[in-house]
Amino acid sequence: MNDDELESLLKDLESDLVERKASLSDSDRIREAICAFANDLPDHRKPGIIFIGANNDGSCSGIEITDELLLKLSNMRDDGAIQPFPSMIVEKRELNQCQLAVLIVRPSRAPPIRFKGVTWIRVGPRRARATPEEELILAERRRYKDLPFDLQPLPSAMIDDLDLDLFEREYLPLAVDPDVLEQDYLNVENNLRALRFLSTDGYPTVLGVIVLGKDPLQYIPGAYIQFLRFEGDSLTDPIRDRKEIDGPLLELLRRLDDVLEAHNTVSTSITSGPIEVPRPEYPLPALQQLARNAVLHRTYKGTNAPVRIYWFSDRVEIHSPGGPYGQVTKENFGKPGVTDYRNPHLAESMKVLGYVQRFGLGIQIAREQLAKNGNPDPEFTVETTNVLVTIRRHS
Repeated sequence: MNDDELESLLKDLESDLVERKASLSDSDRIREAICAFANDLPDHRKPGIIFIGANNDGSCSGIEITDELLLKLSNMRDDGAIQPFPSMIVEKRELNQCQLAVLIVRPSRAPPIRFKGVTWIRVGPRRARATPEEELILAERRRYKDLPFDLQPLPSAMIDDLDLDLFEREYLPLAVDPDVLEQDYLNVENNLRALRFLSTDGYPTVLGVIVLGKDPLQYIPGAYIQFLRFEGDSLTDPIRDRKEIDGPLLELLRRLDDVLEAHNTVSTSITSGPIEVPRPEYPLPALQQLARNAVLHRTYKGTNAPVRIYWFSDRVEIHSPGGPYGQVTKENFGKPGVTDYRNPHLAESMKVLGYVQRFGLGIQIAREQLAKNGNPDPEFTVETTNVLVTIRRHS
C-alpha cells in the first residue's frame, strides 16, 4: 500500500480495517488483532492494518521503530502462537512525519485462524472471540481449489476413516483453548471442520487423513517412513533391521522416535574427574529434527514414495520426496531465516502435537547439536524432486 492510502487509514477512526497501538507493550493484543484481520469475518477481502507507534486518535506516540522491534513483529508469524500461518508484511514507514511500524495482514484463504487456540474476529472497531455460528461461517469460506494440497478434500474417504477417539482424546485438547472446550458448543464433526480435518461438504482432507486416519496409506500411499539398518556402509551390505513406520501422525512420530533411539549407540568416556560422560553416535535431537523436517516438508502429491531413513555403519541418510518449495531454492537451502511450507497446515498440526517448538529452526538446531556432540555438519544434496541429508558419525 502506498503512503497516501496508509495515511488515509491512519486518520480514519471509523474503519474496522485499522488498529492502532502506541507501543509493543501488549504483544498478545497485537496477535489477537492479526488473527482477527486474517479471519476477515466482515468479508471485506482487503488487508487489515495495524499501526505500531500510533495513539487511538491517530497521533504519533513517539516510540523508536528499531530493527529489534520490527524483528519481534515479524516473529509473530512464525512462533507458532497463531495457527495456521497468517499472511502478513511488516514495514517501517514515515507517515504524517511520524515513524511507524506497519503490519499489513491479508485475509486468510483457510480460516478460522487461532491465537492460543482461540478464534478472534473483528466486530466493528473492536476485537471479540468468535461465536459457534461465526466459527462455522469462517470454515465455510475456504476456497479449496486455491488451497495447499494438505487441505484438499478426499471425496473417496469418509468421516469413519478418521480416528475420532484419538481426535477428541489427544488432539482437540492441545489445539483449542480449554475455556472454549468447556463451553462444548461444537459437535465432533464441526470441530473437525474448524480444525481443517473435514471439508465443508464433509469429506476428510489430506491433512485429516495424515493426522487422524485409521489407515492413511489407503488414501495417501506414500505417507510412511521406510527404515533400513545396514551392517556396513553400502546399500549392498546385509540388512540388520527393516521397518515401515506408518499410522496417524502422532503414532508415526512416536514410533519414529523409538526407532531412532533404539539404534543410536551410546558410548562413555572418562574425564579427568574421573566422571563417565555418555556420548551417542549421533545426538538424538539432531536426528529427530532432520527426520521430522522430512515428514513435514516432503511432497505428498503425485508420488507413492515414502521418506527413507538408511542407517549405515558410518552415517545416516534421510531421503525426502520433493525438492525445494516456494522461496527456498537449491542455492539458499538450509540458510538461517530462509523457509517456506509446502504443507503449512501439517506444520500447524506438528506444532500442536509438540513436535515443532519454533518454525524455521529445525536445521539450525540439528547443526548445533551435531557440533556439540563432535559430529560433522550435516550434508545436504538438494535436487528438483528430492532432498537428501547425510549425518556422519562423530570421529
